Amino acid sequence: MGLVLWIAPVIAVILSRIVNNTKQLHIISVCASFIMLLAAGFVTNSVVSYGTLTYKFFVSAFYIDAVSIIVLDITITIGFLVSIYSIGYLDEELKHKKTTSKKIKFYYSMMYVFIFSMVLALTVNNIGIMWVAIEATTLATAFLVGFNNDEHALEAAWKYVIICSVGIAMALVGIIFLHLASIDVVSNENALQWDLLYNNAKDLNSSVLRLSFIFILIGFGTKAGLAPMHTWLPDAHSQAPSPISALLSGVLLNGAMYAALRILAIVNRNLDDSGFTGKLMIAFGLLSISAAAVFIITQKDYKRLLAYSSIEHMGIIAVAFGLFTPLSVFAGFFHMINHSFTKSMLFLASGNILQKYNTRKISKIRGLLKILPVSGTAFLIGLLAVSGTPPFSIFASEVNVFLSIFSAEHYILGAVFVLLLAFIFAGIAFTLFRVFYGEPQESQYIRRGETNKPGTAVLIVLMLIIAGTGLYMPGLLKDLITSAQMIIIGG
Repeated sequence: MGLVLWIAPVIAVILSRIVNNTKQLHIISVCASFIMLLAAGFVTNSVVSYGTLTYKFFVSAFYIDAVSIIVLDITITIGFLVSIYSIGYLDEELKHKKTTSKKIKFYYSMMYVFIFSMVLALTVNNIGIMWVAIEATTLATAFLVGFNNDEHALEAAWKYVIICSVGIAMALVGIIFLHLASIDVVSNENALQWDLLYNNAKDLNSSVLRLSFIFILIGFGTKAGLAPMHTWLPDAHSQAPSPISALLSGVLLNGAMYAALRILAIVNRNLDDSGFTGKLMIAFGLLSISAAAVFIITQKDYKRLLAYSSIEHMGIIAVAFGLFTPLSVFAGFFHMINHSFTKSMLFLASGNILQKYNTRKISKIRGLLKILPVSGTAFLIGLLAVSGTPPFSIFASEVNVFLSIFSAEHYILGAVFVLLLAFIFAGIAFTLFRVFYGEPQESQYIRRGETNKPGTAVLIVLMLIIAGTGLYMPGLLKDLITSAQMIIIGG
């Protein structure tokens, strides 16, 4: 059943290039993503039952454990919701002649190239092939970032390609060093197999392994949006179509962080100490949160503000994994899940706002709750959630990160962490909460009501998810995160 995860998006890409009818393209997209969702359910059940799912397929082993299944389930679930949302979003764009049927074909084909690349990166045992797949996500999403084909979109796409390609090149150098560290331990035919490197980590060359981690963290950290390598992210997220922004923030960033975590587990197992990797992760994490805090309060574009919020939360995840305690690693995975669904909801809601008001400027958005009752409510709840307000899911994971910092007796780090989050909350409240009240400007005639009916249903589902997981964690989810925590920690 696991191979369906590879085959379904490939078939979707092929059919998207053949079929011309827009309604049929919508059906192909939803069917492909639904089939992948069913397959992911079976695979998740297998991982829960057996721990690891692996077998040979073409050039590499199909390999899934608890770490990969968490990110994989996020990817496929958000991909499914985005496929439903895209129906109403693209139809509205087509209605107002902002896109064409030909461009919709291109949209779906590139979207499923991206999803296939993400799934491949998360389901292979070979770190080299994982690197190739992550590079492929850059190439696929670059076309989607520049989808609108205007000056700003093309500039954002080129900036994205150049910066992320440099980062991925540095990650490749790190992977070469990783191979050199294992050259006397793992045979060439099994080179860069993650499970072998992990199981034989204590025998790897520690000095070369440290150097490898520096390059890999900077390289994949660039793709994850960690500061100071984050400069591509606000442009790309703000210029991409909103469903693609949801995939970039909720899926793409996780894939890059996943790659870094795989190497983190090997290095810490080799050194028997997380001090070296922890200092680097925490430094990049705090720098990312600080950069987001500064830029959020000055933003005039709500999609760019959401992009800087993504930088903040990737920083929080980096801090959690940098602490490398059982509680912090658990909190890191939990926060990864919570951020993905919350930020996806915010970007999807922003798509409805953009189509209704035809502007990304915060100053021109007023009366949002009256004009778009569901999207406005989702946007409000999402902002409260992403700011760490109880009882939403991000609050629960941020509290766990906070507790893990103080339980490890990093009191100064804890104080800085809390102050930065409080500053960001104040920045988001000051910058964005004004959009919910008042009336639209007199020059704007805006008809009230939702236009994207499928998208409205998606927003309601996401609101229920982020509210529900803030109050209750399902046993299956807790077991998966605990298993992933044990893999990373080495228990």
